[in-house]
Amino acid sequence: MSELADSPLPARFALLSDGSTVEIKQAGPQDADDVRQMHEQMSPDNAYFRFFSLSPRAPQREADRLCRPPGPDHAALLARLDGRLVGAASYELSGRTGIAEVAFAVSDEMHGRGIATLLLEHLVSLARQHRLTAFTAETLPENLPMLRVFADAGLPVERHFRDGVVELTMPLPGHEGQQLDSYLDAVAGRASLADVASLRHLLQPASVAVIGAGRRRGSVGREVLHNIVTGGFSGAVYAVNPRGHAMEGLSCLASAADLPEGLDVAVVTVPPAEVPGVAAQCGQRGVHALIVITSGLGSSGADLLAICRRYGMRLAGPNCFGVAVTSQQLNATFTATPPAAGAAGLVVQSGGVGVALLEHLGRLGIGISSFASVGDKYDVSSNDLLTWWEQDGQTKLAVLYVESFGNPRGFARTARRVARKLPILTVIGGRSAAGQRAAASHTAASATPLVTQEALFGQAGIIATHSLGELIETAALLSCQQLPAGRRVAIVSNAGGAGVLAADACTDCGLSVAVLESGTQRRLARLLPPGATVSGPVDTTATATVAVFRSCLEEVAGDAGVDVVMAIEVPTAIADLAAAISTAQVAKPLVAALLERPESVSMLNVGGEPGRGVPAYGYPEGAARALAHAAAYREWRDGQLGQVPALDDVDSAGARALVSAFLADSPEGGWLAAADAAELVRCYRIPLVPTRQATSQTAALSAAADLGGHVVLKADVAGLVHKTDAGAVKLDLRTSGEIADAYRQLAAAFGSDLRRVLVQPMLAGGVETLVGVVQEPVFGPLVVFGLGGVATDVLGDRTARLAPLTDIDADQLIRGVRAAPLLFGHRGSPAVDVKALAGVLLRVSRLADDLPEVAELDLNPVIARPDAVHAVDVRVRVAPAAARDPFLRQLR
Repeated sequence: MSELADSPLPARFALLSDGSTVEIKQAGPQDADDVRQMHEQMSPDNAYFRFFSLSPRAPQREADRLCRPPGPDHAALLARLDGRLVGAASYELSGRTGIAEVAFAVSDEMHGRGIATLLLEHLVSLARQHRLTAFTAETLPENLPMLRVFADAGLPVERHFRDGVVELTMPLPGHEGQQLDSYLDAVAGRASLADVASLRHLLQPASVAVIGAGRRRGSVGREVLHNIVTGGFSGAVYAVNPRGHAMEGLSCLASAADLPEGLDVAVVTVPPAEVPGVAAQCGQRGVHALIVITSGLGSSGADLLAICRRYGMRLAGPNCFGVAVTSQQLNATFTATPPAAGAAGLVVQSGGVGVALLEHLGRLGIGISSFASVGDKYDVSSNDLLTWWEQDGQTKLAVLYVESFGNPRGFARTARRVARKLPILTVIGGRSAAGQRAAASHTAASATPLVTQEALFGQAGIIATHSLGELIETAALLSCQQLPAGRRVAIVSNAGGAGVLAADACTDCGLSVAVLESGTQRRLARLLPPGATVSGPVDTTATATVAVFRSCLEEVAGDAGVDVVMAIEVPTAIADLAAAISTAQVAKPLVAALLERPESVSMLNVGGEPGRGVPAYGYPEGAARALAHAAAYREWRDGQLGQVPALDDVDSAGARALVSAFLADSPEGGWLAAADAAELVRCYRIPLVPTRQATSQTAALSAAADLGGHVVLKADVAGLVHKTDAGAVKLDLRTSGEIADAYRQLAAAFGSDLRRVLVQPMLAGGVETLVGVVQEPVFGPLVVFGLGGVATDVLGDRTARLAPLTDIDADQLIRGVRAAPLLFGHRGSPAVDVKALAGVLLRVSRLADDLPEVAELDLNPVIARPDAVHAVDVRVRVAPAAARDPFLRQLR
């Protein structure tokens, strides 16, 4: 068992299936009376199902068992709702290695609300941290609710019936494989239902209050109240101002304590010092959700969150712009104009960015289904909004602007699921050092490096743009056009130069310019004057009329070699070709670049129908960027999901023991010795070049002979990272004299700092690559791949993905570097063993996922050859790390 078994567990909050909030904490002696009373108050049937008898002593015995001090042989968790104990769960080691028996009890009135299932999930998380492999349980066959809990948990269940009792065995999921995916999918499904239930009060409210509504127009609270009242919200509205009598046609309440019971949502705009007190009054009145617009809470922010958890209130903000839901005609923001109704869901941390996006989405006719400014994001986050939009039946496009991530791996899993149903767009903020500082100060949260955000978004299928303009350009396309089936773009222009610019823009964005079939070219030639170009890009010449240009668009759209049509118009006195574009009958995506338009993107209306239009860009570059994003999203959505391989041959226990022993001697962490680093990666069957250690010239000569005579010598010097730059590597040594001379040179260069000399065979040929891992403090392990050796820092040709990697991730890492052609055969050179290289990436990913204590791992170079792949150098830095479960169902 792990030392974690003796560590106190922090209290956690989580949602039940009906959206209510429970606290889950480790049982202790102070809970014994509550545990005994809960069991004493159980109905006879409930008690009999739990104990298989009706002994009056059972409640006390159970309290003693559950509430004894934590130890390596058991764990017990309690669930409290509004401070009242409503459930208990435990496991006890069974005597068989890695197997524990579980038991559950739920108070009578709480059955059917998901308490036992939630407690089971938390027990599974705890047991996996302690490296247990299976749970067992015994239950009576009549206890159908408990049998359903086990059956629906997402774990494989083996059942045996013996002596009137159902005996169950549930293997626990490991770190990878289909079993883990199935379990996490089941957990995510339950989390989604609970999340949606809890958000209904915020996003489908029947009643709302504004606390801090000012007496004068122009104050934040008064403008929020004005927008709610004048926006057409049909539910009950309350204004709270101790010095006001009436405003916006409403009588004012003196304080939040005067609110009616069970209000859905309250908007809080009072000064920072008053926020915790107001929140507590709301909780006491049974308010279900808060929107806290107030900023500058400082240390009282923790008090606000604790109050919301205590009373089970969901919280948007603080430091936010508000929430708007067009289907409810609710505009609980202080925007100057009401958001337009439509199909985009929008969540932002920056209120200012949110207002700008609302304006652009409205101008383009896209509109919003719902908008949430989450500000400092204490509770409600982009994860919650994605879950809501997945099921609301109105949202067709999700737009995010987030500057920080609380649970990136949970976010990635949610986004990956939602992106299969609807496109998710974002803009990457904080790419520069200045941007990261601004993001951190703006949201009071750690900013995220560019490479990590790109890895997260790429794996989750999120369309990541690098500017607000690019985001709007892409949203315009996705809101009204189908996804392109491929990257082949037919360009039709009334000016040859504009067509050339469009072709260059497409090529720059990874699109290809379609060459039209001969039949299509003949039909175009009959339509156009002699000076026209019909092969592609099509140049209709400046004399094209509306009818001719429309016919050309329709002809190229019918070409089997075309996936999307781009129409380019340069204004002339001959015709307004925008009419031709908006009336063309095409069955493929159609975009336009109208070079006289001042807007970067506008919308050509088609038939006057909402949701139908042709995005019209001011420049072809904007159209090409949007098309490239749409094509990449289609490829991701239609592609295989990939699998995280099981890798049953790894020795994770041996690796864990090695790391634990190092940290026992060096509690602050540090770099592993070369031999220990090599042993660690060998535990994961990562192929290493054979290495011999020599502390004398004679030993070096002997080692070289053992390795075939053609060798490399490397100085082992503490703290030396870039060996080649420091002259610590001697290559291509063939004779005894060369080897002896190289040894003497290293000894002279490094003197007493030389710990030993490493002797390795000289590998001829191959491509030098880099495989590495860094434990990113917010995102977890990040696997990096790129060119290796001395080129790694000079060229910076690298790609990255978050662990755990799937087989598809590993392939994309390899293909994502600019130097990928060198790996797949270039100018007659043979391809390397790409499968073996992918295997190294997958094994490094598993190592990093198993061992959060591995803060850095560097395999450089990894020499990839046609016949094999070998790591030549390995460096590993270890640091203390707390166990964490990013998929555990809990509120932040």
